[in-house]
Amino acid sequence: MTIAVLGATGMVGSRVTAEAGARGHQVLALSRKPVPESARESAREQARGPARQSVNVTAIAVDASDAHAVREVLAGSSSKGAPDALVLAVRTDPVDQEFLVGTTRMVLDIAAELGIRVLVVGGAGALRSPGDRELPVADNTAHVPAEFRAVAVAGIAQLRVCEAHDMGDWVYLSPPALLEPGERTGRYRRGIDTLLTGADGRSWISAEDLAVAVVDELETPGRERHITVGHHDALPSA
Repeated sequence: MTIAVLGATGMVGSRVTAEAGARGHQVLALSRKPVPESARESAREQARGPARQSVNVTAIAVDASDAHAVREVLAGSSSKGAPDALVLAVRTDPVDQEFLVGTTRMVLDIAAELGIRVLVVGGAGALRSPGDRELPVADNTAHVPAEFRAVAVAGIAQLRVCEAHDMGDWVYLSPPALLEPGERTGRYRRGIDTLLTGADGRSWISAEDLAVAVVDELETPGRERHITVGHHDALPSA
């Protein structure tokens, strides 16, 4: 496939870029800043056998707030036309809900016009709490401390934009409560709309294994619109 990654220099986007490239997909790494060579080299190192020759990561400078520029890049991204899929992995620090919601809506608009599948890497706040499906994770202080609630609420708003959009071919992937750089094991647990935790109550995954899950979902799409993942060693809480 040809996969565009918007937010390709971030923690998630850079790893999705490397993972997809290592599997032989053509990757359009879209970001305001140049994609570091380390991301492309990571893809080369991960590739094995014939796939090594297929690694192709093309860095393209584009501002996610410029809808015209994003559309032009996606519409003319290759001789075959638009990419097959787009991964939206943008984040702001501090959180900017208006930007996140606006960018998500813009991406869905463009994707609907060009016939591109969209995978949104969202937030854990949009999930249901384990043991209490009526309690959003955003309101569950056991998983979202007060200082991170604004981020969690922005993730819910992002999901609502997806649900309300006419564009039909999207999936929203919520990470667990803790997402951080770590080891690529290639294994993970997959859930639907409820936070995955271990017996000790922890909810986490490495950014590397989240990237594995993202590319798996693009290669073999499920039927669910809202999914989540967790570390493969975690066991369901009682």
